[in-house]
Amino acid sequence: MSVDSNEDRLTGARVLVVEDEAAISMLLEDMLLDFGCEIVGPAARLATALEMARGEDFTVAILDVNVAGEPIYPVAEAIAERNLPIVFSTGYGGAGIREPFRDRPVVQKPFSQADLKRTLISAIVAAQG
Repeated sequence: MSVDSNEDRLTGARVLVVEDEAAISMLLEDMLLDFGCEIVGPAARLATALEMARGEDFTVAILDVNVAGEPIYPVAEAIAERNLPIVFSTGYGGAGIREPFRDRPVVQKPFSQADLKRTLISAIVAAQG
């Protein structure tokens, strides 16, 4: 299937947003709303993100790799245990992602709306098999 045939996968998708930079968080929220997504969060601190990762209902998560100076991996592990897709957001690119998460999709900051959309769709499609 092409990405175009999967456009509707984002409509109504609940997206957990973990981002500590307010401007980036607002930009992400605007983009996600444009895609027809529902926003879960956003969480700007690791403890809040971990609580949401374990207890909230969401389709996919966008995780800033470094949240207020703390690595995001405990949150990623909690989401992985639930078999939910993760998209990492970082200024360092995919090389900065730790094992065992190197196979997860990454959007490199600054990213375009098209890049975010394509990455979210591919993460959801891959998770659904």
